[in-house]
Amino acid sequence: MKLSPLGKICLVFVVLLLGSALAMAQYGGGQYEILSARYGTANHNVDVTQRLKEIASQGNSFRMGNSTFGVDPDQGHVKTLRIYARGSNGQTRTFEYREGSTVDGSQFSGWSGGNWGNGGWNGGWGNGGNSGGWNGGNNGGNNGGWNGGNGQYQILSARYGTANHNVDVTQRLKEIASQGNSFRMGNSTFGVDPDQGHVKTLRIYARGSNGQTRTFEYREGSTVDGSQFSGWGGGNWGNGGWNGGWGNSGNNGGNWNNSGSLNINRATYGDGNRSKDVTGRLQSYARDGYVDVNVDNDSMGGDPAPGSRKSLWVSFTVNGRQQQARVNEGDRLRIP
Repeated sequence: MKLSPLGKICLVFVVLLLGSALAMAQYGGGQYEILSARYGTANHNVDVTQRLKEIASQGNSFRMGNSTFGVDPDQGHVKTLRIYARGSNGQTRTFEYREGSTVDGSQFSGWSGGNWGNGGWNGGWGNGGNSGGWNGGNNGGNNGGWNGGNGQYQILSARYGTANHNVDVTQRLKEIASQGNSFRMGNSTFGVDPDQGHVKTLRIYARGSNGQTRTFEYREGSTVDGSQFSGWGGGNWGNGGWNGGWGNSGNNGGNWNNSGSLNINRATYGDGNRSKDVTGRLQSYARDGYVDVNVDNDSMGGDPAPGSRKSLWVSFTVNGRQQQARVNEGDRLRIP
């Protein structure tokens, strides 16, 4: 079939329109460019920007939840996906999606192409879905201040299990650390059950700024808070400096300066249902078998129940004897 000059022009125009439509479908034609994304609650949330890129490459919309991102950052609470984006006018905006809802990527530019999430945000969960905490410029790819970490302990190694059967989980811990500041751990976290039928423990062996080494213990099912470890999200740790072995009650052959005969088994801070696990944080305050700390939002790493009078509940062992203590906000905890 022969086409007239006008017909040829129309055909070219149609082809261009189809190409443009396909490009829009693939890469997204929305007016908002994604800067970063976090999933969880105000108290416990993780960076999911990279995972969101993978999901976006598979389609224009998806129904999301814990299984989508492979993590439950705050068990027992309804989570939210927050996508932080910048509009064509340079203003930033937060898009919120409640756990179980459907995310539509068509409103975001470059959705499927993945050429987004490269910085421009100075971190934090934000407040009330507004753009508070946003930096209008480019932040050099720093995802919420993660890579540095401001803790005083550098991780040397990590093992998971019991005294009789345990495995090295240092590399797996690096992967988990890159996803968020805290996580609830157990067999499924590390993909192994080194001693079936027994309660396992994660032991993180670290060195403080003073050069002293120390063991942090987390009982199976508890929450690990990475904020006390330097370089947590960056993964520039776990490169040696430990002579191996499980150690004895947190003390590795006398080479480890742990918390003496004191062991913090579990600690929670808050008001009733609005409480958070602060076991790891309280363990970091242990010195030579003693804990002496003022109980407040600063020392406990946040306020899980704004407007309420909070309390700290602690289960601990001293010289093999298990004890419990409760201290009200504003008072001082002293163990033993």
